[in-house]
Amino acid sequence: MANSTTDSELKSDAIMEQMKQHLSTDAGKQLTSKIGLVFQIQIGPKKLGVNEVIYTVDLKKGEVKKGPYEGGKPDATFSFKDEDFVKVALGKMNPQMAFIRGAMKIKGSLSAAQKFTPDIFPKPSSKL
Repeated sequence: MANSTTDSELKSDAIMEQMKQHLSTDAGKQLTSKIGLVFQIQIGPKKLGVNEVIYTVDLKKGEVKKGPYEGGKPDATFSFKDEDFVKVALGKMNPQMAFIRGAMKIKGSLSAAQKFTPDIFPKPSSKL
């Protein structure tokens, strides 16, 4: 097994990869025009805020990329542990419950954050 700090071990990477492909489909394009926000998602392998991998989910341009948002400030920034992000993205954990339990931290606009729902993620095509 590789060193646990390598970012290739995040389960979230597979979801972000599917998200990239999803945004290039018609359903993904509708999502972009409907939401029109930029989310920055910070995912820690084991703990919030530790060794985080940062993703930008740009639902203005319809793209997902690794690294912090470069076009100013994102509308909302979320911090998760890898396993909690996967649960939220797959609809197994309600984002509001994740927030209440402290499994998700939010910075930025709360009205933007409320548009961050499992609906923005593609339904998983493969088991994660």
